[in-house]
Amino acid sequence: MGYFYLFLLVLFSWSCHGLQTYQTQLLLQIRKHLEYPSQLQILDNYNGDLCNLSAMSNLTISCQDNFVTEFKIRGDKVANVSDFNGYAIPSKTLSKTFSIDSLVTTLTRLTSLKVLSLVSLGIWGPLPDNIHRLYFLEFLDLSSNFMFGSIPPQISRMVKLQTLTLDGNYFNDTIPNTLDSLSNLSVLSFRGNRLKGQFPSSICRISSLTDVAMCHNKLSGKLPDLSSLTRLRVLDVRENRLDSELPVMPQGLVTALLAKNLFSGEIPAQFGVLSHLQHLDLSFNQLSGTPPSALFDLPSISYLNLASNVLSGSLPEHLTCGSKLGFVDISNNKLVGDLPSCLDNKSDKRVVKYGGNCLSTDGQQQHQGLYCKEANTRRSGRKTAVLVAIIVVSVLLLMLLAFGILILFQRCRPRRTFETHIRQKVVQDNPTTGVSSEVLANARFISEVAKLGTQGTPICRLFSMEELEEATNNFDSSMFMGEGFTGKLYKGRLQSGTYVVIRSLTLQKKYSIQNLKVRLDFLSKLHHPHLVGLLGHCIAGGVQDDSGASKVFLVYDYVPNGNYRMHLSETCPEKVLKWSDRLAILIDVAKAVHFLHTGVIPGVYNNRLKTDNILLDEHRLAKLSDYGMFIIMEENEKLEAKGESLKSSQRKTLEDDVYNFGFILLESLVGPIVSGKGETFLLNEMVSFGSQDGRKRIVDPMVLTTCSQESLSIVVSITGKCICPEPSSRPSLEDVLWNLQYAAQVQAAADADQKSDSTS
Repeated sequence: MGYFYLFLLVLFSWSCHGLQTYQTQLLLQIRKHLEYPSQLQILDNYNGDLCNLSAMSNLTISCQDNFVTEFKIRGDKVANVSDFNGYAIPSKTLSKTFSIDSLVTTLTRLTSLKVLSLVSLGIWGPLPDNIHRLYFLEFLDLSSNFMFGSIPPQISRMVKLQTLTLDGNYFNDTIPNTLDSLSNLSVLSFRGNRLKGQFPSSICRISSLTDVAMCHNKLSGKLPDLSSLTRLRVLDVRENRLDSELPVMPQGLVTALLAKNLFSGEIPAQFGVLSHLQHLDLSFNQLSGTPPSALFDLPSISYLNLASNVLSGSLPEHLTCGSKLGFVDISNNKLVGDLPSCLDNKSDKRVVKYGGNCLSTDGQQQHQGLYCKEANTRRSGRKTAVLVAIIVVSVLLLMLLAFGILILFQRCRPRRTFETHIRQKVVQDNPTTGVSSEVLANARFISEVAKLGTQGTPICRLFSMEELEEATNNFDSSMFMGEGFTGKLYKGRLQSGTYVVIRSLTLQKKYSIQNLKVRLDFLSKLHHPHLVGLLGHCIAGGVQDDSGASKVFLVYDYVPNGNYRMHLSETCPEKVLKWSDRLAILIDVAKAVHFLHTGVIPGVYNNRLKTDNILLDEHRLAKLSDYGMFIIMEENEKLEAKGESLKSSQRKTLEDDVYNFGFILLESLVGPIVSGKGETFLLNEMVSFGSQDGRKRIVDPMVLTTCSQESLSIVVSITGKCICPEPSSRPSLEDVLWNLQYAAQVQAAADADQKSDSTS
């Protein structure tokens, strides 16, 4: 028995050593991805336990039970380039071969990581969706790098996060409105990016927040009511384009920085009861009216800046200033009257700036009275006008109310009949795949369309038939691009000079106009970097009743560089893609399909995934077309006309996106021989991947000559799982994406090693 316990002890010790070695290998891989920063040179000659490495100012590695729990590194590549355009910059960013996807994929293997800080390291590229795989992360700081594009909505799945800092990057999309799932978040900081759109209302539901910093961006619209954030201490939204009135602020606020926006209206009296407020900056806005006297006498206020607004009126003669107030700036407004004694600037205790007003003082330079008279007269006149307007509007409302009741009574019964007819029609429209018409018409779907519409996404544009005819030279044959199941395609050029693709659909059945427009509107809001954007539509005939329309024209973005299948064909050998390029395209498409499955409610399935529906732009970035067409085209009509049917399980097998994506993977592996071959042939050929000789026989020569065997094996494995006949055994798109990113990482490492060997 003693030998048995000794054996267990040895086995346990070996396991711990193995874990430590694995963690060390991951750190060495991260160092390689970051292109050997000087801060990690200590890993070269350090023979001790990395978990016992002393913390330094620019490097911290901490462990628990031989697992890395904290990794913090600060580099010297400061992101201060004004004209950064998304590409590598020598000596500023990491090199052209750097892959942020590979870096994040490796980081996700540190499964116990709680603290991650990668600051000023020259990291560039879009932040990958799989960042959420860092499940246990509590602290994330990626400041002062060159990341751009959108902040992945998947980041909201990192529910343990307490601090999220992405300062000083180049993110230039809207902020996800799903951050309220981060219920433990206390610090949220996106300073110094190029973020646009509205301040997300979801942030107001994160009750644990103490610090919110969104300054130096391009946010616009309304700043919402923040009173529910009872723990908020710091709010910094300086230098944006916010143009609402000032909202109600939380009672515990200590610092409020709202300068250099477009805030208008009067300063709310509620600001005068913020007893904890120490630092308030409302300068360079369009605030009007007389500032509340209580602002100057807040018990904790030390800094008050109201400069460069259009504040008017006069301050009370006996205005009281708080004992801690050390700086006041009311300059460059339209204030009149005497300067209160507590602001007379005769004491060294307080710095006061009041120039650029019309005050009766000999101190700092003032304007003539006429300069401010207009603002004060306008303010008085505005009050009178408002009172008159209220009376007039009240009378009109009473008249309209009486008239409305009469009209409502007359229309109530016909309206109920129409709505009942619509509801019955929607239930009868029963698609056989994916989302039924009933689901499309239910409240959850409609609310999701409305939600997308509030996030700055333009509503689906309605094109006229004349516009489309002009764009295509009356659908001339020279503009014809091809024809498939989903209609004829034409290239067009709008009056603005923008090239578009116009798809002509002939509907096989009559649609409810309301239902059809809801579907088209939903599709137009599916925006993703790797989806071909639907710009708008035209329903031919201008049908006004519920009988539907026979033709619909869909207007898409034009993608100029052909489809993926063309770049796999030996008929164009100069365009044939090497393995690393194919992986990049497959990753792009997987991201798009993953978004369609999980990024919207309801998810969009049965997306006709084929290599000729993957288009490449001028930068060889992949964009998926033909997605979501099942929402409009109900493919089972032909079968139903013949009295045929499919069981739901069979349909799911035939039309499963993962299954179809598996054949895209297979075509990427075997290349030109796929042309004209059936699925049965390809499934039989899968057994050839099991041996080296078999691979040489079936795999595209371009792949064989440009791939590493490990990278190839990863893709072969996931391909086999995707095209498994049993749907329940297929992986999720998230798993497929992760495997592809790992294969790309392995391939990038192999390419780098090969390049290093050739130069040495």
